[in-house]
Amino acid sequence: MSCCGDPNSPKQQRSDQPHKAQPIDQQPSPHPGAQIYDKQHSFQQPTLTSPTPTHPYSHNSYGSHNGFLSQPSAIWNQSPSPPPVNQFGALSPITISSNSNSQSLMQPSAAYGTSIRTSTTSPPITSFSIPRDDFKPPSEEGKMSIAIDFGTTFSGVAYGSSRIAAGKVQQILHWPGSFETFRKVPTCLLYDEQGQVLAWGLEAKNASPMPGTARCEWFKLCLEPQALRDHAAVDPRLPQIPVSVYLSFPLDLIIDFLTCLWEYAKEQITREIGAVADLNAADVWLTVPAAWDAKGCDLMREAAISAGLVQSSHAGDRNWRDRLRIITEPEAAAVHCVHLTELHKLQPSQNFMICDAGGGTVDLAVYKIIGQLSNLEIAEMCARSGANSGSIFLDLRFRELVKTLLADHPAHLDAASLAYFMHAFSETDKLAYMGESDDDNMFHFTTFNVEDPHDPSVGLINGELAIPGILLRREVFDPVVSQVLDLIEDQAKKVQHKIDALLLVGGFSGSEYLYKRVEEQFKSRINVIARPDDADTATARGAAQYGLAGKALVTSVICPRAYLMKVKLPTEPDDWQKRPAYIHDNNAGVSICENRLQYLVHKGAILRKGQRVRTKFCKYSQTPQDSVFVAVLFTSDSDTIMRYTDEGTTTELCKWTVDLASLPTFQKNVSIPQPNGFYTEFELGLELDSAEVRGILLYEGQEWGRVVFDFRN
Repeated sequence: MSCCGDPNSPKQQRSDQPHKAQPIDQQPSPHPGAQIYDKQHSFQQPTLTSPTPTHPYSHNSYGSHNGFLSQPSAIWNQSPSPPPVNQFGALSPITISSNSNSQSLMQPSAAYGTSIRTSTTSPPITSFSIPRDDFKPPSEEGKMSIAIDFGTTFSGVAYGSSRIAAGKVQQILHWPGSFETFRKVPTCLLYDEQGQVLAWGLEAKNASPMPGTARCEWFKLCLEPQALRDHAAVDPRLPQIPVSVYLSFPLDLIIDFLTCLWEYAKEQITREIGAVADLNAADVWLTVPAAWDAKGCDLMREAAISAGLVQSSHAGDRNWRDRLRIITEPEAAAVHCVHLTELHKLQPSQNFMICDAGGGTVDLAVYKIIGQLSNLEIAEMCARSGANSGSIFLDLRFRELVKTLLADHPAHLDAASLAYFMHAFSETDKLAYMGESDDDNMFHFTTFNVEDPHDPSVGLINGELAIPGILLRREVFDPVVSQVLDLIEDQAKKVQHKIDALLLVGGFSGSEYLYKRVEEQFKSRINVIARPDDADTATARGAAQYGLAGKALVTSVICPRAYLMKVKLPTEPDDWQKRPAYIHDNNAGVSICENRLQYLVHKGAILRKGQRVRTKFCKYSQTPQDSVFVAVLFTSDSDTIMRYTDEGTTTELCKWTVDLASLPTFQKNVSIPQPNGFYTEFELGLELDSAEVRGILLYEGQEWGRVVFDFRN
């Protein structure tokens, strides 16, 4: 049992339905060199691969401001008396309780800001009132499930309801800026000088250069864990985002894009189903990369709520924020893929790996199918992983290669020229490139400028840049593809059982060279290596299917990192031997060891959806007003169990705050005059699902309030 805590210091809509058109093979191409850029920056944002067209987170008796103390097992000589301790030296055991039958508790979020602000309240007091006959809660039958796959390069929307198309998942295929059909839309925004959105999606991507405008792309990568904590960790090759006083990057960009996407999606869904649907009451599923930590997911939740993805739909709708669900991309893709039994031949009890290779990130996870497909359950087999190794890094490496080849020909290195080269590469050769068989082929890219058209020594011949296939493979493809293969290899090593199938999804999975290399390296160990026709939309479709199921399809997850707290504990013999410098006597005369670590959840722990990891704490209060418990939650990626804070690297995740004032035990202590202060015992439950972290204040096993998470910068 830990005794811890500090006193608390007193934002386009489409007007006409486009005509039906046959699917096409590529995105509408912008005008050559139509790259809008900030003149202050020479780096230009590359044009990305087109989507596949459609196919069908004290002061006390121990004398601490920030530490956390377990109750000392030594003799206590002063009043007040602390609670009893257990036989393990003051740390109460962590217990697990299952709450899988209750409604999933989603962490409320503020409308905007960098931290979540929610209130800790007591359970409602029973009262009597005249019942109303004019209001009934809306029925869950036929409720709409809408999934948004917010991607680095492209985003998509899928939706479904038991009352629409026999419960089959539908996709938005028509987008502003084109009469053709596309399964995804570019994650792109066009701003004016005042920070107002001029266009989004295809219209922003294909816009011609205009003075006073700036185009923003790839901003999702700014929520990657390392980028959140250290801006210097952002890949310097990524394009500069033109931040102004009107934009608080990156959150405002995400809010703006989600607002545009959501407003259009609501109109388009209404048009497609031919009826007015209560979309404000829909469950909204938002996908995030597997490598994101709770802070990135929390910021994504804030942005989604600020963009209006969920809102109160009727009087008394107090839990409307809970309709926003966060799910990892490989988890959603797994749900979609297991339904494609004819393609993948997956059977109950088999294990399969999802490799979600997208534009910005590559995410991996291994699952086991439990039970029959008619009553589908999926269990995570090991901690998921991911990295920034998506297809945009092919674009970046191609850009650097062109700059190297034409270093002595600056006429072809201006922003428009580089954009022109990258557009040609992205639209044709990036996915079609075959590897070694193309080593002897020359790949030709037309120059944008007519000046300086000829220098055979660098491959510049009559206005075309010719690049040998072997040079493309060595300088562009192999470094990125090899990183993806290493990620798959590392993920496979985490599983002690045979992997029966490896399923590639995401836009990057359309690369013929990537698929070929995966097959060559893993076909002797994995029986089925497959890539569905709708691989690029598996995440959106799977998230929508998850919502339609009405239950947790992925029933257990593996904790990808340890969650722990810095505490102060009564001194033990090992502490005198290992860390005597950490030992001192507190105000009560008890020998205390500082800088100890207490694990709330160990890395690799198996958790069922809805499970709570419960830990007991106590707080010393000097006055009745001292009711707020404040602590800092840390994470660790180390597989080694650490005893002291100096034994390994830990990362501050969030500060969590809970007000104990409504707790019966606290109120009882307040009612008894205690000049020397008093201790209050309480219990916190930590819930972790595939993406988010939630905290609950518990009293006698019942939820008594929410823990406020303030995610650290």
